[in-house]
Amino acid sequence: MPSRKSSKPAEKRPEQRRLRWDVPALVAGVDEAGRGPLAGPVVAAAVILDELQPIRGLGDSKVISARKRERLFDEIRAKALACCIAEATVEEIDRLNILQATLLAMQRAVAGLRLLPRKVLVDGNRLPVLPMPAEAIVKGDATVPAISAASILAKVHRDRLCLALHELHPAYNFAGHKGYPTAEHLAALRLHGACAVHRRSFAPVRAVIDAATSVDT
Repeated sequence: MPSRKSSKPAEKRPEQRRLRWDVPALVAGVDEAGRGPLAGPVVAAAVILDELQPIRGLGDSKVISARKRERLFDEIRAKALACCIAEATVEEIDRLNILQATLLAMQRAVAGLRLLPRKVLVDGNRLPVLPMPAEAIVKGDATVPAISAASILAKVHRDRLCLALHELHPAYNFAGHKGYPTAEHLAALRLHGACAVHRRSFAPVRAVIDAATSVDT
C-alpha cells in the first residue's frame, strides 16, 4: 500500500533559505557637477561599483587633482558594473531652476543605468523622485565610494564640456574657470554680454542682460 504524502509543506534546505540573503543588493551612488556656474549644463552621474574590482583612490572629486580624476574616470568606466552620465540643459535650468534641473539630471542618470539598483545613495540633502528607495547623504562624495565615483564621472565630463564651450566661445575662457563666477568671467560677461550657453536665470547674467536692454531702450 503506497504511503500517504505528508500534508506539511516541504521544508527548505538551509542553503536554500539562505540564498536570497547571499545575493548582494545593487546600490547606486549619485552626484552632480555644475550647480554653481553661470553657464553650461548641470551634469549628474550614477555608478554601481563592482565589489570584486575595487578602485583605489576614490574620494571627493573637488579635492582630487585633475590628472588623477582623468585616470579614475577611465578606471571607473572600465570596472563599474554600471554607470551613466546625464545632463540637464541651460534651457531646463532657466525654466525649472537649478535645483529642479539638477534633480532631473539625477533621475536621467539613474534611469540610464543598464542594471536596476535596489537602492540609490545621493550626495547632499535633497533627493530626486525615483522608483526605488533612496537616501541623501551629506558629504557622501567623501565617504561613500559609489558616490565618490559618481562625483568624479560628473566632474570630468563637465570639465570636458567646458573645454568644448571654450572652443565655441573663446572670449569667456570657459576652459579656465569652467563657467564659475570668477572675476575674469564676470569681467568678460560685462564686456561681451551673455552668450548662448549662459544661464539667464542666474543673477549676474540677468543683470548684464537687463543692463544691455536698458541701454538699448
